[in-house]
Amino acid sequence: MNLRAIRGAIQVEANTPEEIASGVKELLPAILQANHLTTDEVISVILTCTPDLNAAFPAAFAREIGFGAVPLLCAVEMDVPGSLPLVIRVMLHAELKAAANHVYLRGATSLRKDLAQ
Repeated sequence: MNLRAIRGAIQVEANTPEEIASGVKELLPAILQANHLTTDEVISVILTCTPDLNAAFPAAFAREIGFGAVPLLCAVEMDVPGSLPLVIRVMLHAELKAAANHVYLRGATSLRKDLAQ
């Protein structure tokens, strides 16, 4: 098994706690499922948001879906002019037997069309 970083992103519709929660609760389980993981196998998770998402901490919603024992870190993405707005990004670290399956959902599929579901 090898330590892998698994990437993912999702675009939400608004800067509200409900939308941030919805995005986190859709994206993290999709990453786990795509990589045949449980939260017990996750080493750590970094969650970032574009600067226009500041209504809530995404880590709080990750804890609600079973990531309570996983080290979580929230940060703000760089504010690059013209970049896709309202995006939550994830870098999840886990031991994998195979290559990582990255997950890009909703409008974030445009970020990595080569990897999007």
